[in-house]
Amino acid sequence: MVRVIRWSVILLVVGGLGYGAYRAGRDYLTQITKPNYQTLAVSRGKIETVVNSTGTIKPVRTVVVGAFVSGPITKIYVDFNDKVSKGMKLAEIDPRLLKAANDRDKAAVNSAKAEANRVKALLTQAIANEKRGKDLLAINREYISQNELDALVASRESLEAQLALAEKSIEQAIANMENSTVNLGFATIYSPCNGMVIEKKIDEGATVASAFQTPEILVIGEDMDKRMHVYASVDEADVGQITQAMKKQTPVRFTVDAYPQEVFQGKILQIRNNSTTTQNVVTYPVVIEASYPGTKLRPGMTANISFSIDSRENVLRLPTAALRFIPPLHRVRESDKKYLLHTAPVALGVKSSAEDKAKTAKNRNRRIVWVPGEDDLLRAVPVRLGLVDGRFAEILEGELKEGDRVVTGIATSLPGTVETTPYEFDEDKE
Repeated sequence: MVRVIRWSVILLVVGGLGYGAYRAGRDYLTQITKPNYQTLAVSRGKIETVVNSTGTIKPVRTVVVGAFVSGPITKIYVDFNDKVSKGMKLAEIDPRLLKAANDRDKAAVNSAKAEANRVKALLTQAIANEKRGKDLLAINREYISQNELDALVASRESLEAQLALAEKSIEQAIANMENSTVNLGFATIYSPCNGMVIEKKIDEGATVASAFQTPEILVIGEDMDKRMHVYASVDEADVGQITQAMKKQTPVRFTVDAYPQEVFQGKILQIRNNSTTTQNVVTYPVVIEASYPGTKLRPGMTANISFSIDSRENVLRLPTAALRFIPPLHRVRESDKKYLLHTAPVALGVKSSAEDKAKTAKNRNRRIVWVPGEDDLLRAVPVRLGLVDGRFAEILEGELKEGDRVVTGIATSLPGTVETTPYEFDEDKE
């Protein structure tokens, strides 16, 4: 009897220890396999939709200053980065040959005028001779023959023609003189606009020859200290939004690598239609006008551009990380599994019509987000979104309110076990 009692006590103790170990192991396993939901809060704040692109900074207008006449360059009055004003003297070409040609043409004008005066004097004499001949013929036909009178008339008409020719020769000589005078003026080169010298192609002593094409001497960027243009290439998928931004006159912000901490601002000036296709990617040039005081922006710099499409203040918003989260099926409550299971099947080889694609695009703002529910299961919350930027999405409709937590990922406590990798997001960073 004593032995039976002893073994009963031993069995009870062993059974109690085993049950305790089982309970402890079960609780530990339950604890380490309990899902750790990664969540972020729904908040209020600003949402701004932007389209990013890159572009090249160029002057508003680039003017190439050349030489219209030939000759050696005797003086250049400007250098790189010098500011110039309209009408300012830039360079001079040796004027000696041009001045000699101008003096020759002036002498030709004077010679033509002297020839015209000589013909006028002869014409005056011929007119008088013709008059005397006619008077003698009127007194007595035997004083002068008809042949002599005809010769006098012919002489007068010939001198009239010579006088007309001499007058045209004067006009031609004057035209040649004006041409050589203008060419002499081209020996001094003036600035055609206000701006800055961005390129100097010829130095003093070089000879320019303009017989076949105009040689380039300087390149001037107009009004570079006041405004510049940024030429961006925008993807065809974003051109519609850029067009709307241009109509709304929303600002364009950009940075350059030389001043990464400074934000420059401009406006969309033009969206051009001459598209460019590179590796099946179609882009359109967009011209941005940047007005600023100073000379920080230089031609050729690369601009990192953000086109502001639309922005709204103090709206209810959720982190976009929640829109990318898809939970495992076994972590979703039974009534919400339909959102994961009831997806429209796509038949093999069947392509969507244009109407279907447009309908799908319209429904893109209707999404599902997940919030923690009872028994560690997730609950689906349908929402309708408005503006979406890189971090937040505006909530137009849905059960969510400010302060609610939405799930962005799931991690278990088992070492090396992750069901859904949580999205790294700084909730406090605006």
